[in-house]
Amino acid sequence: MTTPQRKWSGRVTKASDALELERSVFTSNDPRRIARSLKRSAEHSRRRKSSPYRSAMSMLTFYINRAGKNLPAEKRRTLDAAKHSLRRLFHRE
Repeated sequence: MTTPQRKWSGRVTKASDALELERSVFTSNDPRRIARSLKRSAEHSRRRKSSPYRSAMSMLTFYINRAGKNLPAEKRRTLDAAKHSLRRLFHRE
């Protein structure tokens, strides 16, 4: 019997029609850097199906949700701040 694939979220990130992300985008501690990277990826991606803003925000939310309880509080604050930065970059405050 084969074991099921454990990291399905990694496969979704790589193979979905969401975005082509820069390498290690979520490891940064600078929320503006994360937001700029997501915006750049969303605007240049040929794989996205919706607007650049929606694609970038959904990828950020997907990452936060998949990390769940394992996400340290400080990293969670950084990613939440990245959401606010992303809204500002797209003029959606």
